[in-house]
Amino acid sequence: MQCVPLVSTGQARFAQSAGYRQWLMSAKMKHVLRTLFFLMIALSSLSAQELKVDIIVNTPRLQSVDPQVFQTLRTAIQEFMNNQPFTEDVFEIDERIEVTIQLTIKDEYSLNSFGADMSIQAVRPVYGSNYKSSILMHVDKDVTFTYDQYQPIVFSRNAFVDNLSSILSFYAYYILGLDYDTYSKMGGEPYFQAAQEIINMIPSSVTNGNKGWKPTDGTRNRYWMVENALNPTFKAMREASYTYHLKGLDEMHRDPNKGKINMLKAIDAIATIAKINRNSMAIQLFANAKNQEVVEVFKEADMDMKRQIKDLMGLIDPANASRYNQIGL
Repeated sequence: MQCVPLVSTGQARFAQSAGYRQWLMSAKMKHVLRTLFFLMIALSSLSAQELKVDIIVNTPRLQSVDPQVFQTLRTAIQEFMNNQPFTEDVFEIDERIEVTIQLTIKDEYSLNSFGADMSIQAVRPVYGSNYKSSILMHVDKDVTFTYDQYQPIVFSRNAFVDNLSSILSFYAYYILGLDYDTYSKMGGEPYFQAAQEIINMIPSSVTNGNKGWKPTDGTRNRYWMVENALNPTFKAMREASYTYHLKGLDEMHRDPNKGKINMLKAIDAIATIAKINRNSMAIQLFANAKNQEVVEVFKEADMDMKRQIKDLMGLIDPANASRYNQIGL
């Protein structure tokens, strides 16, 4: 599990949760000046960007395209993701959601047209610790796009521009949805809706030639990611994300046993959904992001809790049930 320095707790999305208000009141005299200082800096610079994205572009099968094209592509993606505001909230520099994107070029259709795998990981801080918890760990194998060297990537909320812009905007909003859900119940709703709007704006001529946007493109794609997020069937799962993170992980510094109990409640709710929707995208994404974290947290639990969590994760992630033997008994 990745351990990096903890960001501050003045985050705009924290303000949606009762937990934030409790933490702020308990530390008000200690932190108010620092919070106001950074807020003034943020407002004075009009910094509203929410993401801190690190981009890696790999070209293992490069044959004909000038490698410099992919260096400028990396810069263009990084500038798009890091400089484009996707919400109206103001984030301090050290409050941005950390995302790592690894783009592996696997096909060169022409000098400016490519196919790639995109590996994406997004993390959120755990209060009172230096640990950051993965909220998304996913590989999109259907990334196709055109790119001309030095061409900027253009964002539009109201119109389709090109497939690359749509893919990047989709993941920006989807990550925001996941993140906000961890701080307040259903807090990510407007961002999942924005991700859905991205899909709705793509012309059929584009979706027909670029996989990942349609339900008929398979069961593990962008369409199903946001469909599950907005489907009422998975509402309890999204609410469980709030319990797992804010009431569970964020409580661990103060009361480890209470934090584990709340995490167990959340996982129990997710397992209930998994019984009926075992092959859903949402269940798989949860297992991908949380499997190792669950093992590490519940290694320190009592025997009864260990048994429960192993049974529940076996329902959620049956293909990797043996992994949870690491929890021990």
